Amino acid sequence: MKHQPDLSFWKIWNLSFGFFGVQIAYSLQSANISRIFATLGADPHSLSYFWILPPLMGLVVQPFVGLWSDKTWIPRLGRRIPYLLIGALAAIIVMCLLPNAGSFHFTVAGALIFGLIALMFLDTSINMAMQPFKMLVGDMVNEKQKTFAYSIQSFLVNAGSILGFLFPFFFAWIGISNIAADGVVPDTVIYSFYIGAAILILCVFYTVWKVKEMPPHQYAKFHGFEYNEKQESRIKSQDNEKSDFITLLRKAPKVFWTVGLVQFFCWSAFLFMWTYTTGAIAENVWDTTEVKSAGYQEAGNWVGILFAVQAVGAVLWAWVIPLFKQKKTVYIVSLLLGAAGFISTFFIHDKFLLFFSYALIGCAWAAMLALPFTILTNALSGKNMGTYLGLFNGTICLPQIIAALLGSAILSIAGSQAGMLVAAGISLILGAVAVLWVKEKTAE
Repeated sequence: MKHQPDLSFWKIWNLSFGFFGVQIAYSLQSANISRIFATLGADPHSLSYFWILPPLMGLVVQPFVGLWSDKTWIPRLGRRIPYLLIGALAAIIVMCLLPNAGSFHFTVAGALIFGLIALMFLDTSINMAMQPFKMLVGDMVNEKQKTFAYSIQSFLVNAGSILGFLFPFFFAWIGISNIAADGVVPDTVIYSFYIGAAILILCVFYTVWKVKEMPPHQYAKFHGFEYNEKQESRIKSQDNEKSDFITLLRKAPKVFWTVGLVQFFCWSAFLFMWTYTTGAIAENVWDTTEVKSAGYQEAGNWVGILFAVQAVGAVLWAWVIPLFKQKKTVYIVSLLLGAAGFISTFFIHDKFLLFFSYALIGCAWAAMLALPFTILTNALSGKNMGTYLGLFNGTICLPQIIAALLGSAILSIAGSQAGMLVAAGISLILGAVAVLWVKEKTAE
């Protein structure tokens, strides 16, 4: 794969452009889930438990999407794109249901259960739509361009995040109601999900139109393995699939596990950010913990602004990352900058000064989106690329599940939701230390 020809900028761009729409959906989820469930009546100490479902569904869905798509070929659609289409179509339906969980006159418990079910389906569909984009870069880009390609993907991801994060604030600015009455999610959030769903499907259709995946024989040649038509077309039984997962994990390169350790600390940190930022900012800046208050809902909109600043910081840093000769060096620097951003939020009580903190957090986010996949895919052959990337998603999902389960206990120790952002900073420092154990390996 080292000697394969370079792709043009626009071909690399098109491989990831649909991620722009998927990320709008994901950013709306990450910025508003705690706000939605708090508004529906969830207790702050139980908020982290609602965050178990998203990574749990990713842990289940993405390995199978990888395995099945490795063995799929549909003429005129391809290998990865069929799964992208199914996931996106399901996501737009659920995006119209989730923010309305408090609008169906359920009891508090009923609204929370409905919201949980909708969240489960939303994250399942987003994961199904998201994973193919990571695989397309691994499938079609040579090693020399891969860091650049994942940086382009990081840029588009963060550009989509900016829009998604800003939607509630924008709708409030133009006069849409931002009032949360009787457990009903504000219209600013509901309209944001509607617009996000529309953009998602348009971006996915663009990908289907522009991206043409390699047919099986060309794909095999590109990645340097022998093409077997019968083997390519055969779908294995579920028992064999489980066996394949175990076999591949046993044969996984060491970098799979060392980068996975870094991922553990990084994704735990961001789970704390997504779960507790709204409460932390409401308490630190607006001096309120009452979820129905105007101050809390204003804080919820401001979190979208802060996450957008984080995304801008990530966009800018994504262009800096390829300038470093050593991936490990920029990985460590990025995570330490993010840690400084998290810890600084504890001491800042001005909403505008928080821009500085979240811009630094964006540096860590950009590195997390680009560097792990670059390092891993350079150590893999193409034959099981999708399956390995699906399994590697476990290093994203498991840390979030563990962090969500421990969230209530750590909150009791931290003393406040703002203290949980300090815990996030400490986790990123540990991640930076773990980078020292990563040894890059190149596929032969």
